[in-house]
Amino acid sequence: MEVMERLTRREQGEVPAPGRPSRRGRRVLIASVAGAAVLGGVLVLLPWDGGDAPPPAPGPAALARGAVTTGVPAALPDLAALIGDRETHLRAHPLDGASWAVLGAAYVEQGRRTADGANWPKAEKALRTSLRTGPERNPQALEGLAALAVARRDFPTAKKWGESAVKAAPKRWTAHAVLIGAYTGLGDDKGVGRALDKVMELRPDAPAVGALAAGVYRDRGWREDAAARISDAAAAAGAPAERAAYLEQAGRLAFERGEREEALRFFQEALRTDPDQRAAQAGQGRALAALGRTTEALSAYQAALAKRPGPEYALELGELYESLGLGQAARVEYDLLRERARDAEAAGADEQLVLGLLDADHGDPAVAVERLRAEWGRQPGTAVADALGWALHRTGADEEALEFATIATDGDKGGGVRSALYVFHRGVIEKELGRSGPARRHLREALTINPYFSPLRVPEAKRALAELGEPPVEGPPD
Repeated sequence: MEVMERLTRREQGEVPAPGRPSRRGRRVLIASVAGAAVLGGVLVLLPWDGGDAPPPAPGPAALARGAVTTGVPAALPDLAALIGDRETHLRAHPLDGASWAVLGAAYVEQGRRTADGANWPKAEKALRTSLRTGPERNPQALEGLAALAVARRDFPTAKKWGESAVKAAPKRWTAHAVLIGAYTGLGDDKGVGRALDKVMELRPDAPAVGALAAGVYRDRGWREDAAARISDAAAAAGAPAERAAYLEQAGRLAFERGEREEALRFFQEALRTDPDQRAAQAGQGRALAALGRTTEALSAYQAALAKRPGPEYALELGELYESLGLGQAARVEYDLLRERARDAEAAGADEQLVLGLLDADHGDPAVAVERLRAEWGRQPGTAVADALGWALHRTGADEEALEFATIATDGDKGGGVRSALYVFHRGVIEKELGRSGPARRHLREALTINPYFSPLRVPEAKRALAELGEPPVEGPPD
């Protein structure tokens, strides 16, 4: 009887059906949706009168906005929704400085995910418009400009904007976070340490902070600590795009340790979690090549380059072709690399490092030295030191080359990262200088760090060690 009574009352609209809001609840829901439309995907959470039913989930634009404003990787479809939403809003409200900052940050993240340099001028225009139309102290726009400069590999500019953002909002952890990238590119290890300490003080438990710490620990040579940090970050990540980004980072760290199978598992899981994670697809190619599964490796690289045409992936694929004796295919990739680098530089990016690496091994080493000297003068990071040392070796200037190779590999000089490629470069330079003992030690160390670090250079390292032979067995002194 009681059940029938409730059914009758429900038909008359007095009692809501299970899981459905009452009339008042429906009015609240409509108001919430209207508010969301006005605010561009940010759900207005009004009081909910729907019993145990949860409130509506935020839409794609709201998800992307939450990500780009809190230092978290965002999904590409959500980013596209956010960009379209903010562009529409700003056509009607061109003086909304906060929305210009959000739009600029979204452009930066989309460009970073897709390696599309066309995003950089749009991002810069949006962020500078935010500075003009936003509040006097506008840390979000300043931080966005710093992130844009890091994505462009313009680290002095990133430092300038990042420090301005910190000054405007000292308790904003994402401003300190972007400075980690700037200081790393400038070779400022003390600055990196200070910025990381501040981030960990402000947001110690955030997965994004764990991922940042993993990157810094990797650069310091603390490989086990880095692996633990990124594993925790991936386990605690919320959205699929965030988790996939951390799984890709875990895969890179595993590959650098020479753990091919584990790296491949991380890359595959990242792709399953977010099919747009093209960095993981390139990593998959790297791991498959190390496992001898070259046909699959070539397919993975080609798929990654089709969606994210980063010059560094073209260099890796070209060298894989070259290791297989496919010189013509390799040259096609090297030509594409130059084309993509030119497009990126036209959009304000700095591609001198990857172009220097290409010229040193597959072009004119003298041009590589010229490029990389200028780069070292502007932003003297560890990667530039290694590349310049190798380019100098390729021109025959081995004494000077060893100075830079030592900077890249000596923890006391800033080169704490355990990179098999960097150590290989140093060993080859020492061999050329007749320093057989150090050369033998460093070539062996490179193969110990990662026996699969390069399809081209691993055979070279083994040949160089064979030429050096075993150290002489010396008797006791007279």
